[in-house]
Amino acid sequence: MALAVLNPNNPLLSKLPFIEDSPTNSISGLPGGDGPVLVVKIDDTRQAHPQIGLEDADIIYIEQVEGGLTRLAAIFSSNIPTHIGPVRSARISDIELLEQYGNVAFAYSGAQKKMRPVIEAANLEDLGAQSQSSTIYTTDPNRIQPYAMVLRADLLMQQMSERDLPVALSKSMGWKFGDAPDGGMDIKSAHLSWPASSYDAHWSEDEERWLLDHVGVPNISASGKRLGAKTLVIQLVSITDSIYKDKVGGVTPFSATVGVGRGYILRDGKAFEANWSRDNASSGTTWRTPGGEEIAFAKGQIWVALTDKEPVFTKKTSDAGIKSSK
Repeated sequence: MALAVLNPNNPLLSKLPFIEDSPTNSISGLPGGDGPVLVVKIDDTRQAHPQIGLEDADIIYIEQVEGGLTRLAAIFSSNIPTHIGPVRSARISDIELLEQYGNVAFAYSGAQKKMRPVIEAANLEDLGAQSQSSTIYTTDPNRIQPYAMVLRADLLMQQMSERDLPVALSKSMGWKFGDAPDGGMDIKSAHLSWPASSYDAHWSEDEERWLLDHVGVPNISASGKRLGAKTLVIQLVSITDSIYKDKVGGVTPFSATVGVGRGYILRDGKAFEANWSRDNASSGTTWRTPGGEEIAFAKGQIWVALTDKEPVFTKKTSDAGIKSSK
């Protein structure tokens, strides 16, 4: 039996028994193997940029929150950076979304009172700032509140190791990696929108990935790296009002990620129409062409946009925006 390839940035792995050789990560196909899954909630307003550590995530979800803004759920396992942020609070959509990954380590700045029992009862390790020290959830003096909380992920992982927390390892989430299917629409960009936020994805032939803009500005991390995706998933979901509100009374939206629906898989400079399926909260999400063929992802970082608005694609052969017909 081959020994596992262990990521030195994941100290929790030192407490685990040897597992089968896994040189690449099951979520993203990135080098580093399968490690404990850490999920961090990240602010996504302009004041929160540049964000910290997102270039090391395996997958990043874009979620709608109050006021039509967006917030991110960043999932790390193949490589966990020292600093991640700015960290913000949890939302009800996170509970259903994250259950497919198993008992993840969940890092966030807090949650409204009514939602705290829901988080406590969920299938995750609640490692929010309310139960941790200021040496783990630090304050960046160069940022203003509430955009200044930065997670010392290395210290949190060390604590997880010392406490022997049963955090799930990354695993296959319903998609595979390989060649793209036949067909698809050649595009040079895609525009994604929410009521008060937007993203644009531009295909880079040189980097072979989708370079992202946030609200019309190039999305650059604190390290200076342009954020982008090898595979960009546009998952059309039902977004409805929940029973929860933020501290100023804004209604929290709920994005339903269990069931079936439509969307698009963007990879290799093309957009593929797709159907998604997730049987229950503990199941992964599968993607197939309208004809039923499974769609393979490109190895590398994945971004998933959870939205109820159709994207606008710009074809490579035209400067005009082409909105999907469905």
